[in-house]
Amino acid sequence: QVHLVESGGGLVQAGGSLRLSCAASGRTFSSYRMYWFRQAPGQERERVATISWSGGSTYYADPVKGRFTISRDNAKNTVYLQMNSLKPEDTAVYYCAADPSPIVVPTPLYWGQGTQVTVSS
Repeated sequence: QVHLVESGGGLVQAGGSLRLSCAASGRTFSSYRMYWFRQAPGQERERVATISWSGGSTYYADPVKGRFTISRDNAKNTVYLQMNSLKPEDTAVYYCAADPSPIVVPTPLYWGQGTQVTVSS
């Protein structure tokens, strides 16, 4: 069982930056692949980024490549999403997720409650 709690969301102007954090409970955090998803009103949930257990492998959705960076600190049981050059279309609820599978899965097993990110133009 993994409990995930996101933080760091808020309101920012276009072009600004935010860093989201996701604190995980459990002693096996370091063995989980971690994800960030987002969902805007009226839109489907979208996988934003994912990182392997070691942090050595990352994947990004095309809309965020070059602007967002996912990272993890296994000693702190925390995964981060650094978001730079934010655009109004990045506005969404951002969710942290975890799955024990080392491969990328469409629907991870564990989810956080989400944190709102709003980018004003």
